[in-house]
Amino acid sequence: MEERRGFGQRRGGFRGGRESSFVPKPVEVGKEYDVDIQELSRRGEGIARIQGLVIFVPNAKQGDHIKVKITKISRRFAEAEVVGKGEAEGEGQEKEE
Repeated sequence: MEERRGFGQRRGGFRGGRESSFVPKPVEVGKEYDVDIQELSRRGEGIARIQGLVIFVPNAKQGDHIKVKITKISRRFAEAEVVGKGEAEGEGQEKEE
């Protein structure tokens, strides 16, 4: 006889082993980075990238070179706030506190 699953139960292997393959993020909450705003999101936030990770920055415009502080890290993106103008060289450079 076939075993039945109740509502909300998942089959084994649904995530394909993704839980065990943790990939560290290239940023840390509370640290500051120099970034270039490359485009705007649908909500009007600036979008920067650090080693491929998308960073959403409110109150930033396309073309801005700014210093941001990471406020939140999610699975697929991070959020940051503007803390000042970026330094002349080195996109995505970390400032040691």
